[in-house]
Amino acid sequence: MMPEQSHSPNPPVPASPDPSLLSPDRAAAPDGPAVRLVTVSAAYGAGGSVVGPALAGRLGLPFLQRVTTSEGHVAEPGPCDEQLSEEEVKVTPVHRLLAHFTQAMPAGPTQSPPSTHYQDVHLRGHGEAGIHNLLATGGGGVILGRAGAVVLGKDRGFHVRLDGPAERRVVQGAMIEGISEEQAKERLCAADKARIAYVRRLYRCDPADASLYHLVIDSTAIPLDTVVELIVAAARAHEAPVPEESEAR
Repeated sequence: MMPEQSHSPNPPVPASPDPSLLSPDRAAAPDGPAVRLVTVSAAYGAGGSVVGPALAGRLGLPFLQRVTTSEGHVAEPGPCDEQLSEEEVKVTPVHRLLAHFTQAMPAGPTQSPPSTHYQDVHLRGHGEAGIHNLLATGGGGVILGRAGAVVLGKDRGFHVRLDGPAERRVVQGAMIEGISEEQAKERLCAADKARIAYVRRLYRCDPADASLYHLVIDSTAIPLDTVVELIVAAARAHEAPVPEESEAR
C-alpha cells in the first residue's frame, strides 16, 4: 500500500468538455505495449472525472463516461465531471428510484407484487450499451464507471479502482468541482450511495471489492497526473508478454 502523503491534492487537470464518447487523441504515441481497454471505477472525490479523460488522451483511446451522476440518476451524454449540475443535487438515488417503481403500483389479493426486473434490465442495458458500442466501433477505450470491471470480467481489459479516505475525497472533490467542502461532503454521500447501489442492485457485487480490479490506488494521496502515469505503466506491464521460462534463464 502506498504511504499517504501530507500534501494537499494538486490543482486538477480540467475535466473534458466533450461528450461522453470522446475521440481518441491520435497524437498520443504509445511508449510500450499497446493498451486497448481500461476501466476506471472511482468513488466521489477520487478524481475519476479527471483521470478518465486524461488517461484516454494519454493512451490515444476513446473515452466513455459514467452512467450515473454525482446525484445518482442515469446521466445523459455530456461533459464528464465529478458532478454534472447544481440542479441535480436532490434527484432520487438509483436504489430509491428502483424501489419507487414497485411502491407506485398497487398490489391486491389477485395480484402478485410487481417485479423490478424490467427496470433492472433497462438500467443495465443503458449502461452496457455504451460499452458494447465502444468495443464494436473501435475495439477499445477508457471506460469510467458503468460497472465496467464486472461487465467485462478480469480476463478482458485492465481494471482500476480509485478511492481514498472520505475526508480527503471531500477536499479533493471540492477542489475538482470548485465548491465548498460542505457541498462536497453532501455530494460525496449522495454519489457514493448511488454508485454502490447501482452495482449492488444490478450486478450483486460491491464496487469497492478489490478482487474485481488489477490495480487499486488511493488517488487522494498522490497527484492525479501521477495517478494517470501509474495506470499507464501498470496497464502496459499487464499487456506485455510473459517471457518463456527458457528465456528468463
